[in-house]
Amino acid sequence: MSIMDTALRDALRALKLSGMLETLDARLAQAHGGELGHLEFLQTLCQDEITRRDTVAFQRRLLRAKFEHQVTLEEFDFSASPKLPAAQIRDLAALRWLHTGESVILFGPVGVGKTHVAQALGHLAIRQGANVRFAKTSRILADLAGGHADRTWDRHLRELVRPDVLILDDFAMRQLTAAQADDLYELVSDRQGRSLILTSKGS
Repeated sequence: MSIMDTALRDALRALKLSGMLETLDARLAQAHGGELGHLEFLQTLCQDEITRRDTVAFQRRLLRAKFEHQVTLEEFDFSASPKLPAAQIRDLAALRWLHTGESVILFGPVGVGKTHVAQALGHLAIRQGANVRFAKTSRILADLAGGHADRTWDRHLRELVRPDVLILDDFAMRQLTAAQADDLYELVSDRQGRSLILTSKGS
């Protein structure tokens, strides 16, 4: 390794350009082999860094979503539930509802895959750069109720309002108390213009 190579690596580390650093040897080999001109070499290294940053950001958003399972719509077995409106679900995958701030309600009997579809739509939204949060509705209500007790309600609410998409699984599974209804009203009101995905049991 030449002094120049060492200096370049040190500079990339100092600038926190680890994406460039990881592919530098391969790109230098391509350049030395005549596959990349000077400008192409630089452009390719920059794209390597952009790709690394996009990947890291995607993984961070995926972790923050707190999905029960990492599932996608591509792996959903529509043939297992032939009564599902497959065309409508695939239409939801275009995410027009996300870009217009609309909400989605997935309503149907137990076992047809509502939670899978909800998380898969959330996964698609994350791929497009959106921030998503998944939670059981009962857990959200319990957190908000606890927030009243220890005076952290405002913080809990802000955390739920912040994501571009909030997925509330098993919504309206049991009758709400007046306090729970008030909490949900505040949550939905404060999230005006931001998408909700609700899954709910139906016949």
